[in-house]
Amino acid sequence: MTGYRSDVPENWYVDPVNLGVPGVRRADPDDDNALAWQSDALCSQTDPEAFFPEKGGSTRDAKRICTSCDVRGECLEYALNNDERFGIWGGLSERERRKLKRRAS
Repeated sequence: MTGYRSDVPENWYVDPVNLGVPGVRRADPDDDNALAWQSDALCSQTDPEAFFPEKGGSTRDAKRICTSCDVRGECLEYALNNDERFGIWGGLSERERRKLKRRAS
């Protein structure tokens, strides 16, 4: 019997900041680590493309990941405060965030 073999490379993790994913920014060093929550975000451990689907693409997988994320609230707050126009943030699409902002006004 052979041992367990994984075809997943050791360096499987893709850093969304280094990848240049729209909306994901480096923390401002003068901002007292305001984006520290991103290191605990489940999306930072998964494929960032799921959170920025093509127009008309499915958001189901990204939203499913968001439901069990410990920093979902911080993520949504960041998106609302920074008027993020693309992607799934805090489990909501851009359209859902706009609707939420309108109701809050």
